[in-house]
Amino acid sequence: MKNLNNSKLRMIPLGGLEQIGMNITAFEFEDSIVVVDCGLAFPEDDMLGIDLVIPDVSYLKQNIDKVKGFVITHGHEDHIGALPYILKEINVPVYATRLTIALIEGKLEEHGMLGTTRRKVVQHGQSINLGKFRVEFIKTNHSIADASALAIYSPAGIVVHTGDFKVDYTPVYGDSIDLQRFAEIGKKGVLALLCDSTNAERPGITMSEKTVGHTMDALFAEHCNSRIIVATFASNVDRVQQIVNSACKYNKKVVIEGRSMVNVISTATELGYIHMPENTLIDIERLNDYPPESTVLITTGSQGESMAALSRMAQNIHRKVHIMPGDTVIFSSNPIPGNEKAVSKVINELSAKGANVIFQDAHVSSHACQEEIKLIYSLVHPKYAIPVHGEYRHLKAQATIAAQLGILKENIFVLQSGDVVEMDAESAQVVDKVHTGAVFVDGLGVGDVGTIVLHDRQHLAEDGIIIIVMTLDRAGNTLLSGPDIVSRGFVYVRESEDLMEQARAIVYEAVERCLDRKITDWGKMKNIMKDALGDYIRKTTKRNPMILPIIMEVKGR
Repeated sequence: MKNLNNSKLRMIPLGGLEQIGMNITAFEFEDSIVVVDCGLAFPEDDMLGIDLVIPDVSYLKQNIDKVKGFVITHGHEDHIGALPYILKEINVPVYATRLTIALIEGKLEEHGMLGTTRRKVVQHGQSINLGKFRVEFIKTNHSIADASALAIYSPAGIVVHTGDFKVDYTPVYGDSIDLQRFAEIGKKGVLALLCDSTNAERPGITMSEKTVGHTMDALFAEHCNSRIIVATFASNVDRVQQIVNSACKYNKKVVIEGRSMVNVISTATELGYIHMPENTLIDIERLNDYPPESTVLITTGSQGESMAALSRMAQNIHRKVHIMPGDTVIFSSNPIPGNEKAVSKVINELSAKGANVIFQDAHVSSHACQEEIKLIYSLVHPKYAIPVHGEYRHLKAQATIAAQLGILKENIFVLQSGDVVEMDAESAQVVDKVHTGAVFVDGLGVGDVGTIVLHDRQHLAEDGIIIIVMTLDRAGNTLLSGPDIVSRGFVYVRESEDLMEQARAIVYEAVERCLDRKITDWGKMKNIMKDALGDYIRKTTKRNPMILPIIMEVKGR
């Protein structure tokens, strides 16, 4: 075993940098690895057919004997969503607070993994020992209850990981962030601070979640004679509580709609994180039993997701709810960067159906702005600053804040996923890079769709496909039928008969040349056909469809 004096703490972000989502970070000291969070990301527009994106954890699989457990900061998808997939390969215990564990258990149950996964509920202020590490859970505020920061104690020093947080002095549920504990740990001496960067570009402080309650009250008062539909994030439990409070105040019945919303709110209500007064909640089947103006729907779809409940309502394909003129639709969220177009489309569709759409001032962020980030740095006094959770510009913005607060430039690390930072009280540096990346989940397949398959899907989507079908006699090397040409997504065949006939003639000539030259290698023959047809199509249409030759074989007697 190494001398402890020569041992350094290794920190390896395996995801969550250069992007919003897919948060996962490994901490390694000698024979122990502790993993913080295990989140997913949602597919980008060019990831055709992909359902989810999860981190590549090859490094953890290669060092599986060292991995002691996952410690989870809070219950959002970008922090827990990949667990059911990763735990199938790395079956170690999961540690989190009560609501977070309950949400994780819902996912494990869907995957049939409840009986094989060890879980432990940890309370704020409590510590757990994992190999060479001790991890303490610290109370923070976020848009979901039971959010935690982590103090990670190692023989090389203490690392503080904020998780996603804001400083909310008047939270909807529970206590305010435990700033006192941050200060106490800061006095012990903190080696490094890994701080949430999502709002690092925004000056000032983030408004309290309670301010949304006042806004909701005002909106409900103004629109008390119409049905109200509120779209928000399924996991924003505090927001749902405030919508319920306003509904009760104005004697409206509440319907929860959207699968993820129903799952999260059911779990939160069972555990007491949401107080739902008796006879307030009604099943969606009973919605038409009440006058529209006496009902409120709380729904998913605030980001314009195509299959979410609100989008289906906007497109008139929701089986239970139809948008009516006079409905008031409140978007209680801001579009995540990249979702603006989808949100705008849903707003336009709702407006066209006569709904009154409100999408301003009904939301506050759940991430710390610059002054709150400065507060945490001032309490913790870290030697090293390692911004996390955000795109490069967010990480860079926090690096600027750290420098303003007097942290030496060489002690601020703006990392990429896979960078290995070794640190102790004397020094810290990036010493290596491990393999990281994205694994695509498509239906039941995990990782079986890679960049080549995605490239093919993009090619098909953009240019279509031409299939050449022909039958050859293997023995005599003679053409028995075809070549026939089938096209999908390239041109409308009935209006392009001349083009298709000419294409068939060119393929026929290419086949004849192959047969005259006694070419018996069908792979070579297929390439000659593809090249000949591809050149013709490019010259005549300036398009580049996928060309797929199929040769069927008939063996001569």
